[in-house]
Amino acid sequence: MLLQYNPLYKKVPVLVHNGKPIVESLVILEYIDETWKNHPLLPEDPFEKAVSRFWAKFVDDKCVPLIIKMLLSTLDQKNKVAEEAHEILETLEGTLNTNKPFYGGESLGFMDIAVAWLGIWIPLIKKIKDVKLMDEEHTPLLNAYFKDVLDVHVIRECMPPLDELVKHIKDYHDRFMTAKT
Repeated sequence: MLLQYNPLYKKVPVLVHNGKPIVESLVILEYIDETWKNHPLLPEDPFEKAVSRFWAKFVDDKCVPLIIKMLLSTLDQKNKVAEEAHEILETLEGTLNTNKPFYGGESLGFMDIAVAWLGIWIPLIKKIKDVKLMDEEHTPLLNAYFKDVLDVHVIRECMPPLDELVKHIKDYHDRFMTAKT
């Protein structure tokens, strides 16, 4: 079925709406924003919209490869990768507005959805690779932000239990690392 809807990249996510596939996370979010206008994800202001898109792309371009790199890292490499992660997370820390609970303001928005997955993967990396990518001392705002975002009902109900996710990813990780050697 995946090949039918995304034959070019052969990967998820894919949103199928009215029988038509839309692929890639950020493209899907923009499609949702433009299709269901009664709950906008992007700000109305063109500048704020551009800023939101920029930071979402930053997360997509920098954090996704970094998480993959960390998962595939050897013991010798993981500390160097963790340093890269600290720099990126400190950059994200600087983008948070302490006067608003979410990037999207008072409710979840485009950027919140684009970045929320990190709140799951950072503790997952800690459990699998035994490396701390984030702490309250260096990124207190981001740490609190992830707790708040992951506590939002609509996000919480869509997330698998952390222990199940850790087991699944650890099994995949261990098989890959064994095959790599």
